[in-house]
Amino acid sequence: MEAELTTLCYIEKDGQYLMLHRTKKKDDPSQDLWMGVGGHLEQGESPDDCIVREVKEETGLTLTDYRLCGVVSFSEGDWYEYMFLYHAGGFTGELSECNEGDLLWIDKNKAIHELTSWEGDKIFLELMEAGEPCFSLKLHYENRRLQSAVLNGKPFVSKR
Repeated sequence: MEAELTTLCYIEKDGQYLMLHRTKKKDDPSQDLWMGVGGHLEQGESPDDCIVREVKEETGLTLTDYRLCGVVSFSEGDWYEYMFLYHAGGFTGELSECNEGDLLWIDKNKAIHELTSWEGDKIFLELMEAGEPCFSLKLHYENRRLQSAVLNGKPFVSKR
């Protein structure tokens, strides 16, 4: 099976992240969870091209200032995904409806520690908030539960 290639962006404004509460997409493995916005790379796209397109499609916003924070690999059984993680601090446009769920500006601390999300998401949000330089994070799941996290080749230890 081929690995999926995706992007995910956390857009920041006034101490808040724009979060997507995934409630509208049928058969969504992330149903009812909170996360940033993004999606799958299309043929010929770079990760940068993809994140700009996906943010525009899902939010109506056009990114003007963004950076790659890391590459996150996910595995569970025979499923593999490589995700390019972005942070954005600049955008233009007005927020629009999203066909995948509800978009809300959420206090960063609440987004990291209180919202229901994938366990690994909390790790990479923590790393992003701590200003960790561009990182490689490997997350292995079994039965949708995080089993291991490896940061830059070493077991991850939370600083929380």
